[in-house]
Amino acid sequence: MRSIRRSEHEARIEMMPLIDVVFLLLTFFIYAMVLMVRVEVLPVPLESYVSGTPAEVRPSISVTIAIDGNIYVNSIVVPIENIASAVREQLVESPDAAIYLVVEDGTAITDRGPLLTGTWDALRREGLEIFFVGAPKQTENGHALP
Repeated sequence: MRSIRRSEHEARIEMMPLIDVVFLLLTFFIYAMVLMVRVEVLPVPLESYVSGTPAEVRPSISVTIAIDGNIYVNSIVVPIENIASAVREQLVESPDAAIYLVVEDGTAITDRGPLLTGTWDALRREGLEIFFVGAPKQTENGHALP
């Protein structure tokens, strides 16, 4: 009787399917992160305020004073002279919206103090209620102040 000889094949690990799966997962997670970003609000590091209270969930209009000295109403750059009219236009679309004034945290080249007071004054002159946005102040033990 004749014995059947099988040739021994070397085991191979195919890398192409592994690379395909890794790129598929990478694409999925990148796309998922893009969908999580809110487009109408600029991401800014926040100043800390002791007198802060948590905000209620309701439609909002953000007025952001950026480090570069630009003033944004939601995500549109607006000159300080037109800030009140830009906010009024946004209020026409959603009349019960809260107006949040955000000062981006960081060292700026321009002096943002006059921008802050000018923006505050222009909005208050229109009789609008404005809320400052910031992160809670931390105590020595790392807890937020009430």
